[in-house]
Amino acid sequence: MDIKLFFLGLCALFCIFRPLSAQSTCKLKAKFNLGGYKDVEKKTVVVGGMFPVHKRVASNKGNTSSVPLSSGCVGFNFRTFRWAQTMLFAIKEINARQDLLPKTDLGYVIYDSCFTISKAVEGTLTYLTGQDEAVPNYRCGDGAPLAALVGAGGSDLSIATARILGLYHFPQVSYCSTCSALKSKFQFPTFLRTIPNDEHQSTAMAKMVLHFGWTWVGTIAADDDYGKYGIKDFKDQVEQAGVCISFSETLPKVHSPEAIHRIVQTVIDSTAKIIVVFSSDVDLSPLINELLRNNVTNRTWIASEAWITSALISQPPGSGPNFTVSSVLAGTLGFGVKRADIPGLQHHLLNLDPYADLLTEEFWETLFNCTLDYSKALRMAKQRATYVNGTLSRTVTGLPDGLCTGQESVAQLNNTYSDVSQLRITYSVYKAVYAVAHALHNLEHCEPGKGPFVGKTCADINNFEPWQLMYYVKNVRFKMPNTGEEIFFNDGDVEGFYDIINWQVNHNGEISYVTVGNYNGSAAPGDRMTIMNDSIVWNNDMLEPPRSVCSENCQPGTRKGIRQGEPVCCFDCIPCADGEISNTTDARECILCTGDFWSNAAHDACVPKLIEFLAFGEPLGITLIAISAFGALVTIAVGVLFIMHIGTPLVKANDTLLSFSLLFSLVVTFLCSIVFLGEPQHWSCMTSQVALALGFALCLSSIIGWLPIEIIFPIFFLIAYLTFLCRAIAAVAIACTVWLIILPPHPVKNTSGQNTKIILECDEGSVIFICCIFAYDILLALLAFIFAFIARKLEDYVSEAKCLTFGMLVFFIVWISFVPAYLSTRGKFMVAVQIFAILASSFGLLTCIFLPKCYILLIKPDRNKEELMKPRPKPKDGTSTGTSASLATTATEATIATTAIDD
Repeated sequence: MDIKLFFLGLCALFCIFRPLSAQSTCKLKAKFNLGGYKDVEKKTVVVGGMFPVHKRVASNKGNTSSVPLSSGCVGFNFRTFRWAQTMLFAIKEINARQDLLPKTDLGYVIYDSCFTISKAVEGTLTYLTGQDEAVPNYRCGDGAPLAALVGAGGSDLSIATARILGLYHFPQVSYCSTCSALKSKFQFPTFLRTIPNDEHQSTAMAKMVLHFGWTWVGTIAADDDYGKYGIKDFKDQVEQAGVCISFSETLPKVHSPEAIHRIVQTVIDSTAKIIVVFSSDVDLSPLINELLRNNVTNRTWIASEAWITSALISQPPGSGPNFTVSSVLAGTLGFGVKRADIPGLQHHLLNLDPYADLLTEEFWETLFNCTLDYSKALRMAKQRATYVNGTLSRTVTGLPDGLCTGQESVAQLNNTYSDVSQLRITYSVYKAVYAVAHALHNLEHCEPGKGPFVGKTCADINNFEPWQLMYYVKNVRFKMPNTGEEIFFNDGDVEGFYDIINWQVNHNGEISYVTVGNYNGSAAPGDRMTIMNDSIVWNNDMLEPPRSVCSENCQPGTRKGIRQGEPVCCFDCIPCADGEISNTTDARECILCTGDFWSNAAHDACVPKLIEFLAFGEPLGITLIAISAFGALVTIAVGVLFIMHIGTPLVKANDTLLSFSLLFSLVVTFLCSIVFLGEPQHWSCMTSQVALALGFALCLSSIIGWLPIEIIFPIFFLIAYLTFLCRAIAAVAIACTVWLIILPPHPVKNTSGQNTKIILECDEGSVIFICCIFAYDILLALLAFIFAFIARKLEDYVSEAKCLTFGMLVFFIVWISFVPAYLSTRGKFMVAVQIFAILASSFGLLTCIFLPKCYILLIKPDRNKEELMKPRPKPKDGTSTGTSASLATTATEATIATTAIDD
């Protein structure tokens, strides 16, 4: 028994001294300097809150030679102070209600995160510990249980706090942390929010950019998770839709004039008129001030929900009604979360006790630019006072200047703190507090045996675990008082609903927030965004949306040519080549017109090619028909004239048969030219060239038969005569017949000659046949020319031979000139050139051969005598020449020096 008592006493001593030993080995490493509100005495449940009441922490010198101290906060923010007061108001309102937590009195612990991650972590650790000194992983004290944390402000702050709170399954309900990264339940299992996920906002911004046709935009993002994730989601969506980013800048978290100036210069240099900004108002404020100093106008700003209704941006400190602000920022479009009126909130905001706590005291002193500390006011007054005859002025001897009375009117200042016209994030705070309260209400009113936990048990409102409350928070569903909005969480998020807000200048020159549409992420894709375009007032009071493109749209008829090394939105508009079209705006390639189609003048449509042939009814066709008919009629008239004088010596002197065959052949050549006119048909193609070949063959054969070949070449007289007079026509006729049977000419559409036209012409069928036929005609022409040229020296035929020589010379000149002219022309003019050559050569032969004869018959009939048709006398030098067998051999008198033909 004594031994048992001994061991029992030994164990008791061990238990007593062990905490003392632990206390001697554990010590507090730091004490955090946190400001805020706290009311936990005699409370059932304590709700935590965290708000960035200050803009930043005070800078320290980084001195490591002394004990480091937790930094204080500077830059009081009236807007976020209103958020903190809204939480106090909501808790006060809930405690007064009988239908919500009627038996539970809520307390609160609210810390100032100073818009800094380190302060947010300090506040989280302190809140979890339950005392002013943070002890990680411990809950000290036996006070009321902690319910949830409402906060912690920006996305960066909530990410830091959510990682810590998630370790303990501690619920966190955020009111303005919108970063899409926070949706991950693997990383942040206990994070929820009453403000939409930024995925909705990024999509809404992208849809707005596409709605107005902006393809060239700049982006600016805060250097934190909120800005980086938000702008990344936006860029991914718009770039997939073909929008290009002109520039992408990042706002520094630490004040950097150099970085701000560089961003402003980028905005000025860029041609983008639309700038999308994902940033908090605190981070954006230095940039806006620099833009105002540089008077950067003619830009439209697309704002995220964090600054679209921030007076820090729309009404910079000390600006008041400032037309410079309106010229720079008027026309801004942005997305604001749901707005609501909160009855009683303004009364609460206007009736603060400036002496209640240090944070409210700082608010009062900052708002009214005075101090509530009499000794401090007196000290400051003494520093400003001047001595008169060694005596302090009456100002110092009475109440010191700069001393607050505590009775100043907050309402008269028209400050952003007391402005309840745009309660958006404030309303989100209100909803977050009510979400926690309804979750606690459901936990408190759990029916035993029907609970959600193991064994269908319930949690105790006076002693519950954070994970038990987490179950009720994520499954809460309730309606907000006054607004009736139903609140519930879908995997920690709420629906993505935004008002589209336009900054317009009112009659006082101040910026006013005008709702011009909305975005509902829960609606059908085609119905999510509604914008009243006519209600928007753009920058510089323009009623039409600004254009923001790197390159103007390429109109139909052109295609986009990418500029090397530049975004795809920067391009040149290159006109489509002939025969190619583009019938859409911003076409990437031109379409080739095929078949019988060609591009029109604008290159935006394929039109049927023009059908071209030398028509009968057009002026050129009429002219050629008239000339052809005239030539044929003249030739017929010559024939008639010869018939009328058929018995005269002149007509007799010329072989009558050959004369009429020559005239007939000329009529054929004149008339066959008409067959070349009109739309080519099978019959016309077959007739034209054959008639021409036969006509010239008959003509040239007649000329050869007309010449004195028996005198020039007596040995070959019979052969030549028979060949050229009898077989010439037969040979051509046979060749033409074979040609027409084997490979007849036929009409074709020539689409290669001219791009814009279809030339209707005759395909000759066989080049070999036509070359052979006309080569035979050329041979006849050469022989006729040679014989005529030689015969010009014969006295009996000198005048006749000269006319034939000159006629053949004209014939060759015409057809030699025809070749280059024919090859250099296209379309119907090739036909015209060919007809002209036919007519010219025919007129040449008709004129040179028959004009002298007609001259004698009509003008000089007295010379149409038989004696004048006889050959000339021999020359006196005794040289003799041969004569024709058909003429007399006796000489006439020496006084007749020439024949009638010479005239």
